[in-house]
Amino acid sequence: MAVYAALVQPFVEFGFMRRALVACLALSLGCGPVGVLLVLRRMSLVGDALSHAVLPGAAIGFMVAGLSLVVMSLGGFIAGLAVAVLSGFVARVTPQREDASFAAFYLISLALGVMIVSTHGSNVDLMHVLFGTILAVDDASLLLVVSIATLTLVVLAVIGRGLVAECFDPAFLRSVGGPGAAVHLAFLALVVLNLVAGFHALGTLMAVGLMMLPAAAARFWAGEVATLAVTSSAIALAAGYTGLLLSYHADLPSGPAIILVAGGVYAVSVAAGPRGSLRTRFLPRRHLEA
Repeated sequence: MAVYAALVQPFVEFGFMRRALVACLALSLGCGPVGVLLVLRRMSLVGDALSHAVLPGAAIGFMVAGLSLVVMSLGGFIAGLAVAVLSGFVARVTPQREDASFAAFYLISLALGVMIVSTHGSNVDLMHVLFGTILAVDDASLLLVVSIATLTLVVLAVIGRGLVAECFDPAFLRSVGGPGAAVHLAFLALVVLNLVAGFHALGTLMAVGLMMLPAAAARFWAGEVATLAVTSSAIALAAGYTGLLLSYHADLPSGPAIILVAGGVYAVSVAAGPRGSLRTRFLPRRHLEA
């Protein structure tokens, strides 16, 4: 009975806990595979940059229409995609590397977004935009998050083979006339969309955590791309569930609790995972002697 009260009862009694858990499930299904592909493509920090890039668009939407779900989401998506396109353009027409151009644009975007929210809202509004409130997710926000997760899975099913080919052998994809540029742009759009979904639940500073930490942890438990995606989604969901319970019972902020749980899973994975962890490197298995 005590186990039921600790692990299940909060979600049975309170609607806001159920909505938060469903939001975590949807975010896990969308962000898990996207995060894995970011890791495989060595674009982990690009996810962080784009999470900040959505801020000025969301801030402008807030300035125009207040806490309007549609306007802030559209503004965030446009701003994030614009930063992705501009960073790629600068990297292709100048000697600057793409990671440096992403860093430059995301710093500008972050500063611009914070300035807009600070000058046209209150400190409470700024904290809401930066850190989110997953326990305050309403039905409209939940529908948006679920819709984005569904769209992500459908698009990945269509372009997944091209994305994987570009991860491991982009030269081959170009040699056979594959749509490398179109696939890359579609993937960046998916990254921005999922960050916009996470933004409404966890804020701009936390959204990327649920995308990247489970994906990084999955690397120490699985090897195949499909298995990595499933493992990443499972870790993200477990972190969401555990973080919500931790925030409920210990009266902690829900978003940081979820990300810290995901960070704890990553630390355990680095230390003791079955694939390439510190344990397998420094404590190898003893071979059986004949």
